[in-house]
Amino acid sequence: MALTQWTNAMEWLAAAAQDPRTCKNDWQHGTTGIHLLGAGRFWDVLVVPTCLGLRAADLLDGIPRLNPGPALLDDRRQHVGFFLPPEPATTWIGQGTRYVTRGGWIATPAPHCRWGDLRWLCPPDGSGTLNAPEAMERVLSRAMDEVVRSHGARHHKHELPHRIANTPRSRARG
Repeated sequence: MALTQWTNAMEWLAAAAQDPRTCKNDWQHGTTGIHLLGAGRFWDVLVVPTCLGLRAADLLDGIPRLNPGPALLDDRRQHVGFFLPPEPATTWIGQGTRYVTRGGWIATPAPHCRWGDLRWLCPPDGSGTLNAPEAMERVLSRAMDEVVRSHGARHHKHELPHRIANTPRSRARG
């Protein structure tokens, strides 16, 4: 990661911290410093099980002319988080899936951190590039098909993560 790109990525991520100055200071002085960053302003995060998320990240990376957005691996919790554009009127549902939006927080390491229990599979590039929700739905569907085919349906009876609009009617049912 080039210095300018890393600096831009650090600025972009730290802007979502409660104390951006402290966050940037930690990261500039060589620590991987895990910080809680607020979701819903610059991005939302779709969190899926690792078995699905790792394959989805590979598939995103293989789409020609698509610059994938940030993806974060949490080895301890066995999840992958994909940074998406904020969509307050949308929810993602599926077994083992969480959608972190306004009012939620996500733990993140420095943008250069590609090792450890919490690390970037695809680090932020500093330009604000995010994962497209439509592309996420496609790669998650394909990843689920591949996981089921390779491990068998009885091991992966997960509901495929997908988006739904939060309409007054759907909120009343929830």
